[in-house]
Amino acid sequence: MTTNYLRGQALIDDIRSAPYSRDLIGYHGEPPKVEWPDQARVAVQFVLNYEEGGENHVEHGDAGSEQFLSDIIGAASFPDKHMSMDSMYEYGSRAGFWRIHQEFQKRNLPMTIFGVGMALVRNPYIVEAIKEANYDVVSHGQRWLHYQDMPIALERQYMDQAISVLQALFGEAPMGWYTGRDSPNTRQLLADFPQIKYDCDYYGDDLPFWSTLTNKAGEKRPHLIIPYTLETNDMKFASPGGFNSGEQFYQYLKDAFDVLYTEGETAPKMLSIGMHCRILGRPGRFKALQKFLDYIQSHDKVWICRRGDIAEHWYKHHAP
Repeated sequence: MTTNYLRGQALIDDIRSAPYSRDLIGYHGEPPKVEWPDQARVAVQFVLNYEEGGENHVEHGDAGSEQFLSDIIGAASFPDKHMSMDSMYEYGSRAGFWRIHQEFQKRNLPMTIFGVGMALVRNPYIVEAIKEANYDVVSHGQRWLHYQDMPIALERQYMDQAISVLQALFGEAPMGWYTGRDSPNTRQLLADFPQIKYDCDYYGDDLPFWSTLTNKAGEKRPHLIIPYTLETNDMKFASPGGFNSGEQFYQYLKDAFDVLYTEGETAPKMLSIGMHCRILGRPGRFKALQKFLDYIQSHDKVWICRRGDIAEHWYKHHAP
């Protein structure tokens, strides 16, 4: 054997034997045999993020105003109220939510709400609408802010508050979790909240998969991860280089659906659509949602469902 070969093999052995937290392999081209209800080729979930009233704001005790996910691209954070930013978020709670909600009600379609605890507390009318529609509510944290550098104890405190608030508002604890602006500690902290059966803070697959959590007592339990998306997501309207028309959004959703629907003849997958009240709730973008709903409802073998339905199906048919 050559010296280069031996050196290369030693490097391979070192890399493969060293501890590594990431899973780059997944199902390695051999996903499980998935059988969605009614032989559906693709499971489509529509997720509406409700964040308005839980974002960075000086009246919430934060150092400055919100900068993220609005029509002010590259917004600065001010140590005072940002009146334009405030009103853009308020559009989501005052008008955008209701436009999207009424469309789903008209079509008798299910939806998942990623609900920020503080935001939902501030709008009891939306809480009642969610209850009446029997939408699936996933905890989106107590506050809509970045957790990356937050002390572990404070993130745990917010997590506990979020679960408690949703339980008080809806009569039951959420079974799903999505921070969205998570930290390296977020998933492990969920180990101490057994009511959470799955989380969505992952973007690396087209199907759910199992992981393991270990709580403070050293006890291990299986934990389901249901991947979410930042690409079939209206947030790209608020991102440089993202969608700049409803037609672009519609075409992108349609292309994603078409690929998965074709693959689903032999290997069913899931498709997540991410929505925000203040973004897709605007009339010029909302038309794309209506067109996409018309398109997928013209197909058979499509399971339009909630994330909780996916979780229950996976626990029943693909137990860890």
